[in-house]
Amino acid sequence: MDSVMQVGIAFSLWFQGLGGWLELPMKGFTFLGSEEFFLLVLPLVYWCVDAGLGLRMGLLLLLNGALNGILKLAFFGPRPYWVNPQIRALASETSFGVPSGHAQVAAGLWGMAAVQVKSAWAWVVAMVLVLMIGLSRLYLGVHFLHDVLLGWLLGGLTLWVVLRVWDSVVAWLRTKSVGQQVGSAFLGSMLLLVAGVIAFGAARMTPLPAEWSANALAAGAHEAPNPITLSGIITPAATLFGLLAGLAWIQTQGGFSAQGTLMQRALRLLVGLVGVVVLWYGLGVLFPRGEEIVSYVLRYLRYALIGVWISAGAPWLFLRLGLAK
Repeated sequence: MDSVMQVGIAFSLWFQGLGGWLELPMKGFTFLGSEEFFLLVLPLVYWCVDAGLGLRMGLLLLLNGALNGILKLAFFGPRPYWVNPQIRALASETSFGVPSGHAQVAAGLWGMAAVQVKSAWAWVVAMVLVLMIGLSRLYLGVHFLHDVLLGWLLGGLTLWVVLRVWDSVVAWLRTKSVGQQVGSAFLGSMLLLVAGVIAFGAARMTPLPAEWSANALAAGAHEAPNPITLSGIITPAATLFGLLAGLAWIQTQGGFSAQGTLMQRALRLLVGLVGVVVLWYGLGVLFPRGEEIVSYVLRYLRYALIGVWISAGAPWLFLRLGLAK
């Protein structure tokens, strides 16, 4: 592993040596692969463009997010600037490095978009974006080359699995009651959390090298490493449960169509995002933060409610306001 990391360090130093003019565009590509970007775009797709596509992309985002969080704890891999302060920390990350979450999420979601558009140009755009997002993580000094390669592999694999099983899983769920569908969603969420707790427990048994923090601060990072946490797994697992539970309920109300006039779609987006901000920011202020069990439980509740709002709460309100059918 040391030889692999040395190759990654050499590549990052060479890449950053090309000049600071790359920093701004690379940060732009990084944003196009971030969870923050997709959490803005996916409600737009679900509420205003195509509810089915938005649901599939949301599912991919959350599955990849939870899987990435589990594997990060399991692999216990550092960021490049944690081990070599000569690599500039042009972005600051506190979680473990392997696999790259940006590369994994980008491969899955931009791949899904290309599958749905079904044209050669869409695949070209998707592949260019996935490539540049991965390269941006190398330039910014937050990932080794093997982090990005593994992220691409996992993102593509998750996309392939979702596409293969989607129709059969949907057909199976339609034979179940709403309660059974909600229970299945909760069970899936709990399985992800159990895997996360196991990886978390194993990671806590290994002390972090003291030089990681010193190197990170010397490289210009704004934060010292703080990678042993369950928050990165609880957030996607809880949102996934809320999203699927809300979807099961909204189907009993006749479902939801993203069709409508441009004004209706714009108003949906505005109303829906206000609700997301109220739940995310408002409950974030009210609920205590930390690594205690109570904080974890309240985090789960907070993000489950956000998931329910996106898939069911906001669409129900749109229907009541005459903004959707």
